[in-house]
Amino acid sequence: MRVVLDTNTVISGLLWDGPASRLLVAARERRIELFTSAALLAELADVLPRVKFAKKRAAAQLTPEQLAHRYALLAATIIPADVAPRVEDDPADDAVLACALAAYADLIVSGDAHLLNLARFHGIPIVKSAAAIDIVSA
Repeated sequence: MRVVLDTNTVISGLLWDGPASRLLVAARERRIELFTSAALLAELADVLPRVKFAKKRAAAQLTPEQLAHRYALLAATIIPADVAPRVEDDPADDAVLACALAAYADLIVSGDAHLLNLARFHGIPIVKSAAAIDIVSA
């Protein structure tokens, strides 16, 4: 199964136990294939250093750079497709859609209401982490 994770899901998976972290385990076990893009990796690198994640990073004993590098090694980086803007309230979310389209993704995983409200993009379901785990485990 080909999967694109939104940055919020990646951060949840890297720093907390739960459905998002189980998706990263599924990728390590090669039960799913993760895809990302340069834009999504740049967003991850920009968000991970935020103060609100400092305690979790310290507990993991990893720097933002190390966390981002771990994810970059886990996910295949692809060139995103050209897509017309879809998320007016948060244009950065279009990067997730562009990546999913180029990856021929089976699933987009996000906790972002802007993306979740779309429900599907070019036939690709957009779901939360818990629903994704159910789909992957089925």
